[in-house]
Amino acid sequence: MADNPLIPRTVLFGNPERVAPKISPDGTRLAWIAPRDGVLNVWVATIGADDARAVTADRDRGVRTYFWAPDDERILHLQDHGGDENWRLYDTDLAGGATRDLTPFDGVQAQVQGIDLDVRDRILVGLNKEDQRLHDVYQLNLADGELTKVVPNPGVVAFVNDTDLNVRAAVMPRPDGGMTVMLREQDDWRSLLEIPQADTLASRPIAFDSVAGRLLMISSVDANAARLVWIDVATGATEVIAADPDYDVAAVWLQRRTQRPLLAAFQRERMEWQAIVEGAGGEGRGEDLEADLAALAALDPGDLTVLSRDRVDRTWIVGYNHADGPVRYYVFDRVTRRGEFLFENQPALSQYSLGEVEPFSFVSRDGLTVHGYLTYPAGIGLEGLPTVLNVHGGPWVRDVWGLNPEAQWLANRGYLCVQVNYRGSTGYGKKFANAGDREWAGRMHDDLVDAVAFLVGRGLVDPERVAIYGGSYGGYAALVGATFTPDLFRCAVDIVGPSNLKTLIESIPPYWEPLIAEFHHRVGNPSTEPEFMWSRSPLSRVDAIKIPLLIAQGANDPRVKQAESEQIVAALREKDIPHEYLLFPDEGHGFAKPENRLRFYAAAERFLATHLGGRFEP
Repeated sequence: MADNPLIPRTVLFGNPERVAPKISPDGTRLAWIAPRDGVLNVWVATIGADDARAVTADRDRGVRTYFWAPDDERILHLQDHGGDENWRLYDTDLAGGATRDLTPFDGVQAQVQGIDLDVRDRILVGLNKEDQRLHDVYQLNLADGELTKVVPNPGVVAFVNDTDLNVRAAVMPRPDGGMTVMLREQDDWRSLLEIPQADTLASRPIAFDSVAGRLLMISSVDANAARLVWIDVATGATEVIAADPDYDVAAVWLQRRTQRPLLAAFQRERMEWQAIVEGAGGEGRGEDLEADLAALAALDPGDLTVLSRDRVDRTWIVGYNHADGPVRYYVFDRVTRRGEFLFENQPALSQYSLGEVEPFSFVSRDGLTVHGYLTYPAGIGLEGLPTVLNVHGGPWVRDVWGLNPEAQWLANRGYLCVQVNYRGSTGYGKKFANAGDREWAGRMHDDLVDAVAFLVGRGLVDPERVAIYGGSYGGYAALVGATFTPDLFRCAVDIVGPSNLKTLIESIPPYWEPLIAEFHHRVGNPSTEPEFMWSRSPLSRVDAIKIPLLIAQGANDPRVKQAESEQIVAALREKDIPHEYLLFPDEGHGFAKPENRLRFYAAAERFLATHLGGRFEP
């Protein structure tokens, strides 16, 4: 790899140059996130003018989530404190520059519940200020900041509003782990649809068509893979709009005023979109959607994401993900069907040779087809490679094709990066997702072990130089690798991973408590089966560890508490097992601040180089 330069950590894991562009509702201005004095903030510029300026002034964690207010006059953004995920909602007046804390409540989490570009004076916000377990719906007046509770929470975990910002539906958990879709009529709630427990991972309402009296859902009820469906609220009848026999609907782009679907996406090996002629509705687009998609496909070969649009739905901001280069953003005119390049998120990446990404699949020991991605180091032979098994978190998500900075970092340092969508991962239908129920440290881990064996059999992997690495559930998997299969791995890296499933479930955030039956069904119940939970906990097998570990934790993590790392680190110290422990006092579930990310990745690549023999940046 001598002729393949090291990609600096600052390029891979530092702040992006520009990211997350969004057009103003009136179509005259563009906003994006970019560094201001080294901290990510929101910038705004008039389209066609050279007047870009930072409009927010965060000096700590940086702004990562923002919205245009529907009045075109202000930017809204969310921020927490030290990674505690108790988000506060702020707005910045673009004319005067003043920023307000709109939800100044300690220990309260704000959620943006509803914004409609034609309702210009208010938005809907969810707040758990009266009961930390439940978010009530408040109307927020944008002019004076007044909050008015409009819908008390009857015990639900998600609301759906219409385009007039009326709350029309909600999802209520059931004691058996299933869900009931509730319909709101006036101030009363009634049951509309039962979602069995087997369908909860892939089923959710997403929009409400008030004119036709229909609820739009992604649902796996009566199918294996989740389909896009309409539910008639008067009769409960289901109409299928888009479906695939093997892959769940991954994303939907709606017509703004009617909430009827225009496009649906399926995340197969890559993201694939299809036009929905049914979604033409009142704007008369009809079969022209096929032409829109064709023009978007011709604009850039990457995987398409639609990011924002103006009020009249003529101008879209779109992004294209590439596995071997930066994300590229464009403004797309739906009338002329022409796109104009805006910028890349990290242009410096284009100066380096990135690793080739290849989808792969294999059959597990019990007959399931398991998919994943390989990222190859450039400039060396593809036999007997030192390998890092990079396990995704969740676990109820999946790895996808596209730029993955960790995968490219590992490949650039000389490792084959292996990403496995083990059972329990979503996107491949409910049979595959539900096969992970109660299989933490069981068959879910078997899939990871089988992936390594499959790739060893192909000659790609040196079986004596394999590391297991991951965050959240992936961190748990790394600890499982060190304790359940210590002979397979040379070393392990755990980022905010739980070590004891009993204490993990007992310490979930209060706003996850309504979902406790789901956790009990899919992971286990510490009250009724403590022995089972302990048997699947890495902490129970510390005596089996024979490989070095690197453990990293955010002190303010509300999901995987600091104690999850502390208790296994204490056991490692007691038994004098080689390990490194990094505790970040100003982080939560992951590392938002670039200086913390860079510190972690510097330690991680030195650790991997020590034990696997790859390269590292001094």
